[in-house]
Amino acid sequence: MSEVYRLGTTRAGLPLLKGKINPSSMVSTPNAPRWQRAISLFRPSHRHTAFTATLVLVVSAMLSRVMGLVRVKYIAYLFGRNADADAFNAAFQLPDMISYFLVGGAASITFVTILSRYHEQGRHDEGERAMSVILTTMLLVLGAAILLAEFAAPWYVRWWFSGFPAAKAALCTRLTRILLPAQLCFFAGGVLGAVLLVRKQFAVQAISPLIYSLGTILGGVFFARAIGIESLAIGTIAGAFCGPLLMNAIEAHRAGAHYRPVLDWSNPGLREWARMSIPLMLGVSLVTADNWIINHYASHTGGAISLLAYAKQIFTAPVALGQAAGAASLPFLASLYSRRDDGGKPDPAPFGRAVNASVSRILAVSILLTAFMIAMAFPAVDLLLRGGAFHRADSAIMALYFAIFSISLCLWSAQAIYARAFYAAGNTVTPMVAGTLVTIASLPVYWSLYQSLGPAGLAVASDIGILIQTLTLAILLDRRRMVPLRGLEYPELFRSLLAAIASYAALAGLSHFFPSTSRQRELLLLIAASVLFAIIVTAVLKLTGSTLPDQLLARFRRRDPRTS
Repeated sequence: MSEVYRLGTTRAGLPLLKGKINPSSMVSTPNAPRWQRAISLFRPSHRHTAFTATLVLVVSAMLSRVMGLVRVKYIAYLFGRNADADAFNAAFQLPDMISYFLVGGAASITFVTILSRYHEQGRHDEGERAMSVILTTMLLVLGAAILLAEFAAPWYVRWWFSGFPAAKAALCTRLTRILLPAQLCFFAGGVLGAVLLVRKQFAVQAISPLIYSLGTILGGVFFARAIGIESLAIGTIAGAFCGPLLMNAIEAHRAGAHYRPVLDWSNPGLREWARMSIPLMLGVSLVTADNWIINHYASHTGGAISLLAYAKQIFTAPVALGQAAGAASLPFLASLYSRRDDGGKPDPAPFGRAVNASVSRILAVSILLTAFMIAMAFPAVDLLLRGGAFHRADSAIMALYFAIFSISLCLWSAQAIYARAFYAAGNTVTPMVAGTLVTIASLPVYWSLYQSLGPAGLAVASDIGILIQTLTLAILLDRRRMVPLRGLEYPELFRSLLAAIASYAALAGLSHFFPSTSRQRELLLLIAASVLFAIIVTAVLKLTGSTLPDQLLARFRRRDPRTS
């Protein structure tokens, strides 16, 4: 083609052909250097494919986790696993619960689905009005709930964290009250960010979590000596405002979206949003409730909340792969599900194939990573966190928790995509009911394993619970003939399992003959283990005929920079 059309936007921030420009003026061209094309993926206005969206969100999620690890290291260095650290980690729970039950992921899940439908049908003005109505309504509801929670925080902390002594409970209450308003920023930013997601623009979603984490870190750096651990809570609030809220608001405005405060109970977009969101608000998913349950029981063991939280936060770095893939896939899955065949009837086949392909790749990669994480749990934890108030004995305990959590890495990654398969189909009732039943059924498991194994039993219960959650979602999708279980790439998963077993055996042997007795030896061990892991995994996959390495490389090589 000698010319391409320039994309403009409607008032709702949706694409509109406006004129012509010369292809040579485009930033990302087929002849541009690879590094320039890579950088162009992070332009806020860049329109992504499913693959590049996943790539950008995975990269940003990993960077966010790296920054999160810096935050964990900083907290552990100053406070170790003392009462202040326990109180800070517990203080996030009430704000998270309010957001979960009143918002229920509606900003990032249901509103994306609704806005995508308005976009597909060309009803851009109606989509913009629905955004304004939903945002205004929920800001009032959420604001009232947060105000009530400010008063109820002391009672909640004494009830849920019944193992906290009076001083720790009082500190947790103060920190909770500081953190509560951040939920307004998350919700408003999520709704405004949905405009960008529908336009396949993922750069802001990639960058805003980095700013949020940076706010927590800077709060501690500048104010920790003056006001102690409360500085981290203040920094968290600042990060929530500058990242999730401010960045999404600026870019949504640039995209053409305009928010106008308006209340309209008869708005069809609000009614559809309520219909899809209320099931998410009423139900309880173990994905979120897992931390709540763990904290409830762990409050009876001093330092357990902190060590389990640190282990979970390090564990979530690779989990971010599955979460990012799920977040990036939602608008694309929603489009696939709405496709019709030549006869005008719904055609679920492309949707099912896309979900199975994503789950298979995530499972295969996660199985491989699990082997490395379990084998190198202690040197990785000790090298990362030991220092200041965090001692080698703390590393040993936390490494056990981390290794147990790591067993379920592939399950956490897979369930994120399975859940969004339901959401893309506009079905939030089924995963809500399933998640609630799984959570209720898991409660005795947490209790019994805590009684018999202590805090380590909570990590085991977490693995069992997420196994049940993932299998339940997969079976339900199969029975509804949306995503057939037989469509998973089982031979590829088996090859990954063989490679994981072989690599774990080699790394365990390396640790035995090269024990981590100092920080320098731990660093050398991790470097050597990484090289050995890569060699063995690659060799086993190649010898067994796996196509996974070629698939991943091919996706990088064949993408068209003009459409990615």
